[in-house]
Amino acid sequence: MAFQGKEFTPEMKQLIVNLKLHFDEEKKKGKSVLTKDATGRVAHGLGIGEATVKRVMATHKQGFPSEVEEKAKGKPPYRMSLNLQPVIREYIRQKNLKGQKISAEQIQNYLLQKHAVEIPMSTLLRSLNRLGFTYGVGKRRTALKERDYVVLARRRYLRKKIANRNNDGSLKRPEVYLDETYINKNHSNQFTWYLEEDGPWVNKPSGKGPRVIVVHAITVNGWVNKAQLVFDANRRTGDYHGQMNWDNFSKWFETQLLPNIPKNSLIILDNAKYHNVFAEGTFPVPATRKKALCGWLEKNNIPWTTDMLKPELYELCKRLAPIPEYKLDQIAEAAGHSILRTPQYHPELQPIETCWGVVKNYMADHCDFTMKNFREQLPAAFTKVTTRTCKSLIAKVVTQEEKYWIEDTKLYEEIDEDSEVLS
Repeated sequence: MAFQGKEFTPEMKQLIVNLKLHFDEEKKKGKSVLTKDATGRVAHGLGIGEATVKRVMATHKQGFPSEVEEKAKGKPPYRMSLNLQPVIREYIRQKNLKGQKISAEQIQNYLLQKHAVEIPMSTLLRSLNRLGFTYGVGKRRTALKERDYVVLARRRYLRKKIANRNNDGSLKRPEVYLDETYINKNHSNQFTWYLEEDGPWVNKPSGKGPRVIVVHAITVNGWVNKAQLVFDANRRTGDYHGQMNWDNFSKWFETQLLPNIPKNSLIILDNAKYHNVFAEGTFPVPATRKKALCGWLEKNNIPWTTDMLKPELYELCKRLAPIPEYKLDQIAEAAGHSILRTPQYHPELQPIETCWGVVKNYMADHCDFTMKNFREQLPAAFTKVTTRTCKSLIAKVVTQEEKYWIEDTKLYEEIDEDSEVLS
């Protein structure tokens, strides 16, 4: 690989210094140099271990790329990893609570230094905007903070969760958490033990392999009995939400979930598109024609003008029409249950997300890249999520909910005090 014209990292520069000083030392000792032990000479010259030299050379002989690869060219990724969302939210909130200035550069550096994750600035800025953070001039602070609509959505959710608790912390109604995920056949661990002379050879097929989508639910007692659904995805790539649909989900919801959960349950789920399908007759919806919007306004004696565009008419109808209902809510209510949706971009409030991590870790540890083994291992993977696991995860979520409730109150009290001081 040619390095001409490329920027060297501080580590690369240090290796050059080490090698130059080594050659200078050899020159002082005599005109000839013993070249018998090539590995030892390279290690001594660069100031690294012989094992490292052997490992790098073994990798090179196998035809694999070196551990330090060039950054991929092209556009940076559009989204960041899901597990980074709560990390970023917590970091920004703690800075806000202390009244400290926080910038995107600080967040980027924090992720790199504390979590060894490097995120392109363009990706980070898009993600911050999508997570509901804004950057602007405040009364006594200039900092990133959450937009009001994000806080309000979280507040409404937490208010309903808190209302379901008795004074002793027990639940008034059973809570059921449901979610969907996917697992690829070739999902495996990246690292492995190997003999240095042979190199890290693993007979892993290229690509991720066929994908299965999994739907399940938990309570404090563990997985909901008979509620597991596993089916083959019709594509190997893309967001699994795009491979699930209302027909599949609603059938599972009615036939496998509802008959197997406690009476009068509070069912907690996220805002996936197929969770939020409008009930028949709901008005207005984005696809409603302009003529229908105008007719509804006329029927309800609501003033409007002929020069109004469809988006204006839709916004007016949406603001004044009854709150829309979802098909899923109607199905749940007919069975004696109700639904509560988590605020967007808050995976830390959904304990089943961690259950998926337990299942996937087991599958990765027992992967042999065959579909037969995949099918055999999946039932065992689910057994790793026990009643104790679910109780612990749900307790952790409750602690996080209480933390959000207290911190939001404190933060907005401080913002209000700032406004009074400068008014």
